[in-house]
Amino acid sequence: MTIIVQLYKMNFRTNIQLQKERNQIDYTSKLMLIGSCFSENIYKKLNYFKFNAVSNPFGILFNPIAIENLITKAINEEIYSEKDIFQLNERWHCFDAHSDLSSSDKNELLQNLNETILATNKQLKEATHIIITLGSSWVYRFIETGVIAGNCHKVPQKKFLKELLLVKEIIASLENMCVLIKDVNPLINIVFTVSPVRHLKDGFVENSQSKAHLLAAIHQITDKRNKLYYFPSYEIMQDDLREYRFYNSDMIHPNETAINYIWEQFQYVWIDEKIVTIQKEVDTIQRGLAHKPFNSNSEQHKKFIADLEKKRKDLQNNYNIKL
Repeated sequence: MTIIVQLYKMNFRTNIQLQKERNQIDYTSKLMLIGSCFSENIYKKLNYFKFNAVSNPFGILFNPIAIENLITKAINEEIYSEKDIFQLNERWHCFDAHSDLSSSDKNELLQNLNETILATNKQLKEATHIIITLGSSWVYRFIETGVIAGNCHKVPQKKFLKELLLVKEIIASLENMCVLIKDVNPLINIVFTVSPVRHLKDGFVENSQSKAHLLAAIHQITDKRNKLYYFPSYEIMQDDLREYRFYNSDMIHPNETAINYIWEQFQYVWIDEKIVTIQKEVDTIQRGLAHKPFNSNSEQHKKFIADLEKKRKDLQNNYNIKL
């Protein structure tokens, strides 16, 4: 009697099937990234490979209202004055901006804010792609003025009302961003994504509510015909990786392995494969620049440096990539 054993291939994870987008990024593209701390992770990758990219002019911003506020003020070139800033713990702050921009000198803060607004206006007009990463639907409204803060700067929590933005409010905010940007830059590609960082300080259920509102709103306004896209960084983390070994020790932020994996998926979707060889050359030079020799005076190391310098100059002359 012959026993037939049928072998099945076991699959221990689900892979999100991604498709390449049109209007991909290459070394002629001008990129702008705005949003949560996860946008900083993507920016670091773009910067490593020497793409023309800028990130978070007002620092990290988590909620859509704060991002809309930055874009609105930048497009309209609104100037900040003393009424827009406040002093706390011997430093001057602005609710619109991250504490990275805060200063012990109020004039310095105002100068930084206004210079940044003008620079952001220029960047929005010239960008080929803008990547907007939303982090949370939870917002903090300063009771005294009714303004939704981009950053609370450790002002006592009793001075804020905590609110969950409704889906319709987020839709209105995203639509307003797109209209403002497209008005000054009709050909720009706008890519929305939701941060995979878990905002557990709000609570587990509250974090799920928050992400759900963001996702529902984004999918109401994306339209590839109008160059409004969605990249599923949140879903890659939740449904593809979905294990704690892909988180940092805080169990909140994706670790380096997860960030690299999501970057690989982003590259597949958004980076023109024609420039992969150039990226490899940039990577070779970056690794060479980071190399620490055993003997910096050896002939071998001197030759290594000379070869590296030639590669660097070739990239600059051929592709205008500065390293």
